[in-house]
Amino acid sequence: MVDTLIEKIIALQNPTCVGLDTSFEYLPDEMRSGVQTFEEAANRITEFNKNIINKVSDVVPAVKVQIAYYEMYGEYGLKSFKDTLVYAKQKGLTVIADCKRNDIGSTASCYAKAFLGETQLNGKKLKSFPADMLTVNGYLGSDGILPFIDEIKACGKSIFVLVKTSNPSSGELQNLKLESGECVYERMGRLVEEWGRDTVGKYGYSEVGAVVGATHPEEAENLRDKLKNTFFLIPGYGAQGGSAAMLKVCFDKRGLGGIVNNSRGIICAYKKPEYSNKTYAEAARAASIAMQKDLSSAIGKMGK
Repeated sequence: MVDTLIEKIIALQNPTCVGLDTSFEYLPDEMRSGVQTFEEAANRITEFNKNIINKVSDVVPAVKVQIAYYEMYGEYGLKSFKDTLVYAKQKGLTVIADCKRNDIGSTASCYAKAFLGETQLNGKKLKSFPADMLTVNGYLGSDGILPFIDEIKACGKSIFVLVKTSNPSSGELQNLKLESGECVYERMGRLVEEWGRDTVGKYGYSEVGAVVGATHPEEAENLRDKLKNTFFLIPGYGAQGGSAAMLKVCFDKRGLGGIVNNSRGIICAYKKPEYSNKTYAEAARAASIAMQKDLSSAIGKMGK
């Protein structure tokens, strides 16, 4: 699946991932007017997402759908989450389910089946939330990751393991020094590289990727140097303060090695003065194109 994503990035010359972290509060006033129930809110969110997908699917390779923004609307929100995944896949986008799941043994296996594989019912195989890639939390160790690896091998999918996250307080734990002299995030990165070593594709990257925030360029550069076979999902661009210049270090000499997420900067772009004459979907497209130009100016040609 990582090879497929890389090929889309090269074809579009765009490593942008649109984050559909869609809160009801992000919708235009006219879409929020009169809504009184979770069902109505979820339906409007689905409509909003589909219209944005329609406008960006030919300029970006992927979307990331953050499940927390849907869970708060209960069962209807989860239906919106699934409907968004399915619609994005129908439009040819690589779909990342941002769920940060983790547990051990059979429970981790259940999570993996829910988002990456299939669930058996009396001999029939059904898909719950069909994503191409899933974010996971590796800080329970191998017990919490190996069930996901089994699933991605069986189903041709990928995972992104939290390594160095973009939030300001990540260093409270992730930058602590171990007795070996490594930081915690470096040790996690080394585990990710080990977990993916037998799934490396033709571009040199494995199906076990890492979440590496754009807001910590020194650590990101360190990880890129050490993790030669690990593809990065890069949050933190835009609203969180990460810039194209900061995240350039996440990419290799070919301009490959990562995909950069932008959520509010795209789905809420219609609120910016420069896009005031556009619909929310048109503004999302314009912001996606502007981001592509910004990233390209820093990274250069992708796949060179």
